[in-house]
Amino acid sequence: MDLLNIEYEKYNLKNGLEVVLFRDSSLPLVASNIWYKVGSANERKGKTGIAHLFEHMMFQGSKNVPKEMHFKYIQEAGGSLNGSTSFDRTNYYEKVPSNFLELILWLESDRMGYFIPALTQEKLDNQISVVRNERLERYDNQPYGLAWELIISNLYQNGHPYSWPTIGFLQDITSYTIEDVTEFFKTYYSPSNACLVIAGDFDNSKTKELIEKYFGNISTDKKVNHLKNYRPYLNENVFLSREDNVQLERIYLTWHSEKAYGEYDAALDILSDILSGSKSSRLYKNLVFEKEVAQDVTAYQFSGKLSGFFTIIATAKPGVKLDLLKEEILKELNKLKSDGVTEKELIKSKNGIKSSFIYSMQNIDSLADQINSYNFFLNEPNSFNFDLKRFEEVENDKLKSTVEKYFSKPFVELQIIPQSGDEIKKANNL
Repeated sequence: MDLLNIEYEKYNLKNGLEVVLFRDSSLPLVASNIWYKVGSANERKGKTGIAHLFEHMMFQGSKNVPKEMHFKYIQEAGGSLNGSTSFDRTNYYEKVPSNFLELILWLESDRMGYFIPALTQEKLDNQISVVRNERLERYDNQPYGLAWELIISNLYQNGHPYSWPTIGFLQDITSYTIEDVTEFFKTYYSPSNACLVIAGDFDNSKTKELIEKYFGNISTDKKVNHLKNYRPYLNENVFLSREDNVQLERIYLTWHSEKAYGEYDAALDILSDILSGSKSSRLYKNLVFEKEVAQDVTAYQFSGKLSGFFTIIATAKPGVKLDLLKEEILKELNKLKSDGVTEKELIKSKNGIKSSFIYSMQNIDSLADQINSYNFFLNEPNSFNFDLKRFEEVENDKLKSTVEKYFSKPFVELQIIPQSGDEIKKANNL
């Protein structure tokens, strides 16, 4: 099998469900991966966090699957499972020995078609409490935990679909009713708004019969209205400062960048790797090893369906001012803009990206998820070679023009600093 040029079959059921089948009989395993084309970007102000809440709710049982039994059935079969939510999509996935394929098709179809009959106020209240505690633990009470919320709410204009966190705001999370959940499910959790990928060791004709058996009779209730192509902008630099329960100061610099698979997306990924991808990378070497002014430094590119952003984060060593870190970071970006990178840096980065990508695709569940991702963003499940070719084609001039295009524009700067004595007393109700 050529891992980067797969043979697949793609078709639609009468109810609109997209199906992609990819056979790989090298191991007796099969993976199911379903993407619902709904994420936090489909929410609205005052109703944030419901897409992520749904990720939890979908494991609370359906008409023919008792509460918590989805986990139990898969784990007793020797499999693994989970789900995740992003701005753009929600996905659910399982990997089991191949003789249990029918089990996972039944489980996924039952919650797609028969979730509402099993919905109760008790289950909703329970998961609202779980998500509320997750929000408090991972965001509100976590050192640096509110950084991303502050950044995206200032990076994106008011009302932009990416301007609130995927987990949602606390007051919204606790406000959801049975009616809210029912309406959201009927709007977005329908066959015509989903793609099911089956990858691994399976019989093609039998699997198609099973998919028809379990998913074919599920009706599509509503047609989903796709989001507008919002164009984010900043008119000027935005400076934010927040006192937090932390020991070390930290700076975040964030620019608008490129959406997924856009013209500059691959170049931005390469830039993030050259800046901080290894201990010999530019910012890491300069700030952490040579000048010893930073505890750590990270740069990365996020690219979504609607837009992207590029962030550089540096944690200062004790006594070091964040303005110094900012100055050094901007100085390095200016060097890239004028001089570009060395051939050695470029080759090393491209090889590292390709190696990591190919290694990750050796797991059948990761492969299934990548197929679904390509189908979602590019409408072509077999985009592995196209994807890697984007990186191979990036040259020095492209990197310089990328830095010029994005890092000459306004950005959001967030500084997280340790709480003062008064703030510490206030936080502890003293």
